[in-house]
Amino acid sequence: MQKLLILHGAIGSSKQFEPLLPLLKNRFDVFTLDYSGHAGKPIPEGKFSIPLFAEDILNWMNHNTIKTIDILGYSMSGYVALYLAKHHPDRVGKIFTISTKFDWNPQGAAKEAGMLNAEKIEEKVPTFAKALAERHGQHWKTVLSKTAEMMIDFGNQPALTTADFAEIQHPVLVSVGDRDNMVSLEETVFIYRQLKNAQLLVLPQTQHPFEKMELERIVFEVNRFF
Repeated sequence: MQKLLILHGAIGSSKQFEPLLPLLKNRFDVFTLDYSGHAGKPIPEGKFSIPLFAEDILNWMNHNTIKTIDILGYSMSGYVALYLAKHHPDRVGKIFTISTKFDWNPQGAAKEAGMLNAEKIEEKVPTFAKALAERHGQHWKTVLSKTAEMMIDFGNQPALTTADFAEIQHPVLVSVGDRDNMVSLEETVFIYRQLKNAQLLVLPQTQHPFEKMELERIVFEVNRFF
């Protein structure tokens, strides 16, 4: 059975995909994992980073004796998957990115990082704060602060350059929702045009949060692409 690894976005966890997994089990051997510091995992001493999360995937693959695997990467994880494809091309098969932000600069990163202020979230969106605490445990505020720090670093020096994307040979389906308020169609199309073996998908009536996506459409596209 074809192996498929589904990866969560920044400040997310693998539990977000629980409604999706049963819809794929008839065709795929589906796996998920949580990155370092997420979902109650120990907080690493160093910074959160794309290379760190890529290393998490490699360690998981090595532990499970998996040589190569296809990846569905939601949001930040689409970037992590492409980073793996660039630096460890033999470990990755096809890649499906959903709502991945590619346009990183200091101003945009500062704006994104500013949305991860734990105190403001507790004050203005207490239900979201509660959900984050349930997702990541007692260290949820640390997860937010380390993610914000990663975004600032990312804005100053993205993990992949335009030239890096152009070197990736893997089949990639790059997708974005037409109502995504975090990721633009323009930045998605730009990266699609850099990749040598890519397809472009615009998901209709689709916002950024995975929980608001139409699962049947995601399943259809997963079956079609992989």
